[in-house]
Amino acid sequence: MRVRNAGRFAALSAALTVLIGCAGDNMADVSGTVTVDGAPAEKGSVTFVPADGKSPTAGCEIANGKYSARVPPGTAKVQIRVPKVVGKKKLYDTPDSPVQEVLAESLPSKYNDKTELTLDVKPGTNEKNWELKK
Repeated sequence: MRVRNAGRFAALSAALTVLIGCAGDNMADVSGTVTVDGAPAEKGSVTFVPADGKSPTAGCEIANGKYSARVPPGTAKVQIRVPKVVGKKKLYDTPDSPVQEVLAESLPSKYNDKTELTLDVKPGTNEKNWELKK
Protein backbone atom coordinates (compact mmCIF):
# COMPACT_ATOMS: atom_id res chain seq x y z
CA MET A 1 0.00 0.00 0.00
CA ARG A 2 2.76 2.49 0.91
CA VAL A 3 4.65 1.76 -2.32
CA ARG A 4 1.53 2.46 -4.39
CA ASN A 5 0.89 5.77 -2.54
CA ALA A 6 4.54 6.75 -2.99
CA GLY A 7 4.22 6.04 -6.71
CA ARG A 8 1.06 8.14 -6.95
CA PHE A 9 2.75 10.97 -5.06
CA ALA A 10 5.75 10.84 -7.41
CA ALA A 11 3.47 10.88 -10.47
CA LEU A 12 1.45 13.78 -9.07
CA SER A 13 4.63 15.73 -8.26
CA ALA A 14 5.97 15.15 -11.78
CA ALA A 15 2.67 16.27 -13.33
CA LEU A 16 2.62 19.46 -11.25
CA THR A 17 6.22 20.21 -12.19
CA VAL A 18 5.37 19.86 -15.89
CA LEU A 19 2.29 22.07 -15.55
CA ILE A 20 4.22 24.78 -13.73
CA GLY A 21 7.00 24.60 -16.31
CA CYS A 22 4.51 24.86 -19.19
CA ALA A 23 2.86 27.87 -17.62
CA GLY A 24 6.19 29.72 -17.83
CA ASP A 25 7.73 32.01 -15.29
CA ASN A 26 6.18 35.16 -16.84
CA MET A 27 9.45 37.06 -16.54
CA ALA A 28 11.21 39.32 -19.01
CA ASP A 29 14.93 39.81 -19.57
CA VAL A 30 16.25 43.32 -18.90
CA SER A 31 19.87 44.23 -19.52
CA GLY A 32 22.02 47.20 -20.37
CA THR A 33 24.67 49.50 -19.01
CA VAL A 34 24.94 51.98 -16.16
CA THR A 35 27.24 54.98 -16.53
CA VAL A 36 27.84 57.74 -14.02
CA ASP A 37 29.14 61.03 -15.40
CA GLY A 38 30.10 59.18 -18.59
CA ALA A 39 32.10 56.37 -16.91
CA PRO A 40 30.86 52.79 -16.39
CA ALA A 41 29.69 52.05 -12.84
CA GLU A 42 32.21 49.47 -11.60
CA LYS A 43 29.97 47.96 -8.89
CA GLY A 44 26.45 48.48 -7.68
CA SER A 45 22.91 47.21 -8.00
CA VAL A 46 19.71 47.75 -9.97
CA THR A 47 16.34 47.02 -8.34
CA PHE A 48 13.02 46.87 -10.18
CA VAL A 49 10.02 47.58 -7.93
CA PRO A 50 6.62 46.99 -9.58
CA ALA A 51 4.65 50.25 -9.72
CA ASP A 52 1.38 48.38 -9.08
CA GLY A 53 2.82 46.66 -5.99
CA LYS A 54 1.44 43.29 -7.14
CA SER A 55 4.42 41.63 -8.83
CA PRO A 56 7.62 40.56 -7.09
CA THR A 57 10.57 42.91 -6.85
CA ALA A 58 13.59 41.91 -8.93
CA GLY A 59 17.18 43.03 -9.08
CA CYS A 60 20.74 42.32 -9.99
CA GLU A 61 24.31 43.48 -9.55
CA ILE A 62 26.16 45.94 -11.73
CA ALA A 63 29.60 44.68 -12.76
CA ASN A 64 31.91 46.74 -14.95
CA GLY A 65 29.01 48.93 -16.03
CA LYS A 66 26.72 46.07 -17.12
CA TYR A 67 23.64 44.50 -15.61
CA SER A 68 21.18 41.73 -16.52
CA ALA A 69 18.01 40.74 -14.64
CA ARG A 70 14.81 38.68 -14.91
CA VAL A 71 11.94 41.08 -14.22
CA PRO A 72 8.13 40.76 -14.21
CA PRO A 73 6.57 42.61 -17.17
CA GLY A 74 4.88 45.92 -16.38
CA THR A 75 5.89 49.37 -15.22
CA ALA A 76 8.66 49.31 -12.63
CA LYS A 77 10.26 51.95 -10.48
CA VAL A 78 14.01 51.53 -10.87
CA GLN A 79 16.49 52.05 -8.03
CA ILE A 80 20.17 52.24 -8.91
CA ARG A 81 22.85 52.19 -6.24
CA VAL A 82 26.57 52.71 -6.77
CA PRO A 83 28.40 52.69 -3.42
CA LYS A 84 31.79 54.29 -2.79
CA VAL A 85 34.37 53.65 -0.09
CA VAL A 86 34.43 56.51 2.44
CA GLY A 87 36.69 54.98 5.06
CA LYS A 88 37.66 51.89 7.02
CA LYS A 89 36.81 50.64 10.48
CA LYS A 90 38.07 47.93 12.77
CA LEU A 91 35.75 44.98 13.21
CA TYR A 92 36.84 44.48 16.84
CA ASP A 93 38.33 46.68 19.53
CA THR A 94 41.70 44.92 19.46
CA PRO A 95 45.08 46.01 18.10
CA ASP A 96 45.20 43.22 15.50
CA SER A 97 41.57 43.50 14.39
CA PRO A 98 40.81 43.13 10.69
CA VAL A 99 39.38 46.23 9.03
CA GLN A 100 36.30 46.59 6.87
CA GLU A 101 35.55 49.23 4.25
CA VAL A 102 32.82 51.74 5.11
CA LEU A 103 30.54 52.41 2.14
CA ALA A 104 28.21 55.29 1.30
CA GLU A 105 25.91 55.85 -1.67
CA SER A 106 27.55 57.93 -4.39
CA LEU A 107 24.39 58.73 -6.36
CA PRO A 108 21.67 61.28 -5.56
CA SER A 109 18.51 59.86 -3.96
CA LYS A 110 16.53 60.62 -7.14
CA TYR A 111 18.14 57.44 -8.54
CA ASN A 112 17.46 55.18 -5.52
CA ASP A 113 15.59 55.97 -2.28
CA LYS A 114 13.40 58.65 -3.93
CA THR A 115 13.73 57.32 -7.45
CA GLU A 116 12.46 59.21 -10.45
CA LEU A 117 13.48 56.35 -12.77
CA THR A 118 10.87 54.07 -14.35
CA LEU A 119 10.90 51.39 -17.00
CA ASP A 120 8.01 49.83 -18.91
CA VAL A 121 9.16 46.21 -19.03
CA LYS A 122 7.75 44.35 -22.04
CA PRO A 123 7.56 40.54 -22.28
CA GLY A 124 10.68 39.10 -23.91
CA THR A 125 13.97 40.97 -24.10
CA ASN A 126 14.42 44.60 -23.02
CA GLU A 127 17.54 46.74 -23.21
CA LYS A 128 17.91 49.91 -21.18
CA ASN A 129 21.07 51.94 -20.71
CA TRP A 130 21.10 54.33 -17.76
CA GLU A 131 23.26 57.48 -18.11
CA LEU A 132 23.32 59.08 -14.67
CA LYS A 133 24.87 62.27 -13.33
CA LYS A 134 25.98 62.98 -9.76
